[in-house]
Amino acid sequence: MSEAMIASSEQSINPERERRQKLELNKLQKRLRREVGQAIADFSMIEAGDKVMCCLSGGKDSYAMLDILLNLQKSAPVSFELIAVNLDQKQPGFPEEVLPEYLSSMGIEYHIIEKDTYSIVKEKVPEGKTTCGLCSRLRRGILYNFAEEHGVTKIALGHHRDDLLETLFLNMFYGGKLKSMPPVLHSDDGRNTVIRPLAYSREKDIARYAGLREFPIIPCNLCGSQENLQRQVIKDMFQSWDKQHPGRLETMFRAMCNVEPSHLADTNLYDFKEGKRLGGKRQAVQTAEPETATDFGRLDVLNI
Repeated sequence: MSEAMIASSEQSINPERERRQKLELNKLQKRLRREVGQAIADFSMIEAGDKVMCCLSGGKDSYAMLDILLNLQKSAPVSFELIAVNLDQKQPGFPEEVLPEYLSSMGIEYHIIEKDTYSIVKEKVPEGKTTCGLCSRLRRGILYNFAEEHGVTKIALGHHRDDLLETLFLNMFYGGKLKSMPPVLHSDDGRNTVIRPLAYSREKDIARYAGLREFPIIPCNLCGSQENLQRQVIKDMFQSWDKQHPGRLETMFRAMCNVEPSHLADTNLYDFKEGKRLGGKRQAVQTAEPETATDFGRLDVLNI
């Protein structure tokens, strides 16, 4: 086949490929919009007059979250404000220009917080140990304080359905607790309210959407290649289940939304003598440096 014929063939294929990708992008956007909208409604995440701070790291999840929220904002039945915030942790080689350029092109108010948490993490965490725990705690404290100082009413994080399921299993396997990341979490002191608009969305849908939208992804290089993190073990297990048993993860997530305390064994949630439900314990949002806890690798990482 001549070069001219090859070129002509490629030109005829590319428009068809572009058409298919456009259709897939529209389908994914509608699905994510529907899921985010449903999560917001089910858990009363956003109300009229809210100032929502979207925490961006430059990863696929936070890009997708901001993109969908901006899209929903245009047609939402209530008026709310969106701002984007990124914490520049001064990691060597971090491309400082990427997020400002992207956010400027979006026309959204944004703030870049510069704090050298990288040096603190490298100093405090022994070589070979997991850095995620300390890194995420430092990041939380900085972002939560910023939110309070700027009148933010809701802090939006990019955790998705897979993150919630992974955290459930991590806590069961390594922490001896039946808990995960709730879609909405209020602090006892009233300072912060955390929301997770992607709580109903699958990671593989978000990843594909991010690829089709061509978000300028910035990888986190602080952790290096910590291949033995417990979260990665759980993630690999889920991927295997998803391939071998389609629908299993969906069923597992439905179980998280359909809890029956009388069929578990927590006496703080159910009075087995009287046969009635109790109020149970209440977990607060951490608003400052928490006490030292068992290191669960990526267990408490804010995937933002």
